[in-house]
Order: sequence, then structure tokens, then C-alpha cells
Amino acid sequence: MSTAERQPVAEHRRGIKSYVRRTTRMNETQQHAWDRFAGRWVVDVPEGPRETTIAEGTPPLDLPAVFGRRAPLAVEIGSGTGESLVAMARARPELDVLAFEVYQPAVASTLSRINREGVENVRLAMVDAVQGLTVLLGEASLAELWVFFPDPWHKLKHRKRRLVTPAFADLVASRMPPGGLWHLATDWQDYANQMLRVLEVHPSFENVHDGWAPRLQDRPVTKFETKGLEKGRTIRDLTFRRTG
Repeated sequence: MSTAERQPVAEHRRGIKSYVRRTTRMNETQQHAWDRFAGRWVVDVPEGPRETTIAEGTPPLDLPAVFGRRAPLAVEIGSGTGESLVAMARARPELDVLAFEVYQPAVASTLSRINREGVENVRLAMVDAVQGLTVLLGEASLAELWVFFPDPWHKLKHRKRRLVTPAFADLVASRMPPGGLWHLATDWQDYANQMLRVLEVHPSFENVHDGWAPRLQDRPVTKFETKGLEKGRTIRDLTFRRTG
């Protein structure tokens, strides 16, 4: 069956989301950070008919213009308040790092963190990650993808909303050149097993390790991860490479 014929692709196009959009207002500190830094580090993307969608006809990002230089691109999906994003961007100054995060208070907190840490190689886009990869990035433009602790949608009836599916793997493969790396982590064993199943059989990816990967050296232990550990969950990491 060809990539275009796979049912999950149609599901993505019908608008299944892998997140819930929350409308909590920003606190005073977050609002201050947003007002000061959004114009500097948040990418201005023309908005479509619904929040976090992208207007029809929007061209791919001019990455050298966005970052002010030419460098390999890493993308983090669901960067939250930026704990792993900023730490990893600081540890990897040779990368340009673009984060897709739809929750504005979290983005504002990330902006504060970027400012405190003096990190210059990070930008954020408040758009759905699937559409962001599809519309904003060109083919073979993505050197690394980071997907850490995506929503597990642990209820059986909600699992169709999980991000890591064959259709999504097809999309990632189209945006990575040979040698590109996809790093994943989750504290839900069932989702870890799903990630492994999807990527082990995908024709465009190979497992860098024999099964689970060692913890990515530059990935910090975040508050979110700590809560999972306190509940007795096992953290599973994976690293897959785009094949030629």
C-alpha cells in the first residue's frame, strides 16, 4: 500500500488533534514575558480559520531569515514551558531549534527561560505540529526531531489521537534527509511499545539501538518527568535514524 493510500493520513487531514487546546489566561509574569519577547522569538504564522491552524497558501518558512543564519534544524513538538527545549538548545549551539507549542502561557514561560539563559538559537511557533511540519518546513529540511512525553491518550477510545502513527512517521520521513535523527521519550509503557512498533517496521527509519535507547545525554530531567518517576513509571527513550 502506498503512503498516500494509508488510512491514518486521511485521519490527519480530517483534523484529529493530538492535544487539547487550553485557554487558561497568562499570569502577570507570563504576560510581561510575552509582551517583551514574543516579537523576537515567536514566529509570526498566518492563522487559519481555527486557532493553531495555518492559513491556506502560507509558504514554507525562510529559515535563514527566521534564525538569522544557516544551520541544521531541530524541531521539538510540545515543548511545554521549555525545560528540555532551552537546555538542549543551549547544549547544541550548532543547531537552530524550532518548537511547536500551542499553549500560550507555556510559550510565555519559555520566553522567560530563553531570556534568563541567554539562548539565541530557539524560535517557537504556536501551530499544530502536523500542519507545522507539513506547511512550514520543506522536504529534507529537518536534521533532528524531538518528541518528549507526548500526550499518551491512555484511554482506549482516545488512542487514535496519539501523535506517533504510521501516517505521522511518513510525514517526518518526508521532512528528513538520510541520516536525520528522531528522538522520542515517554513514561507510558503502552505508548512506548506503540512508538517502537510503528518505527521498527517503517521503511524509512532504522533503530539506532537494539530496542530502547539510552537516555539522550542533553535531555534534562524535567518536572513533568519527575512526576512520572514518582508514580513508579519507567522512562523509555528511542532514537531512530532516517535511512537513505
